[in-house]
Amino acid sequence: MKKNILKHLRTTICTLLPLLGGGWAGVSCSENDDTVAEYANWQERNDAFFYSLEDSLTANPGTWVKYKSYSKDQSLTTGKNTDCIYVKVLNRSNETVSPMATDSVRVSYEGRLIPSATYPEGFVFDTRGYNTFAVETAGTAKFVAAGGLVNGFSTALLHMHKGDLWRVYIPYALGYNTASQTNIPAYSTLIYDLALIDISPAGQAMPAWSSRRMVLEK
Repeated sequence: MKKNILKHLRTTICTLLPLLGGGWAGVSCSENDDTVAEYANWQERNDAFFYSLEDSLTANPGTWVKYKSYSKDQSLTTGKNTDCIYVKVLNRSNETVSPMATDSVRVSYEGRLIPSATYPEGFVFDTRGYNTFAVETAGTAKFVAAGGLVNGFSTALLHMHKGDLWRVYIPYALGYNTASQTNIPAYSTLIYDLALIDISPAGQAMPAWSSRRMVLEK
């Protein structure tokens, strides 16, 4: 809250600077200053955060799972942690069928970054929710299960069942890696609350969907 007030004050001063004349040389009006501070040592912070997830997996083996990227050799039992995604299962459905790579899927999701100074819950860079994300009221999106999304997102979908709700942690190696995107700095771990709403085989139309229909089993 204090940081937001100071940011607002700085914005006000910068707006008035042309009218105030000199004497304000110590005030920076660059939006990049806040961005640099927010994401300082970003690669190191993301590395530390992602590697800490192994502790969560070890402590909660029923709730947490790890899946190797679908593009990696599944027959190899060795590999790097960053070849995998970590998943915290928030809701597990009774369904048993997972999407094939060429299937279409309907999903609801919210994506955010790791916690930072201004965003203790992580900055939300993409969401299908309205104010607060909730599957019962969120909008949906349709994708091909694999190929058109970042690797880690597709990896999660290929292991999910209809009705599952997962919190998915994607290392930057399976996300956008060293490239920045709109609202997503390079080297970002991507965290998604991801619900698989429906699956449609290739060549079949996806059934219609109401954004306020309840799909997750309680």
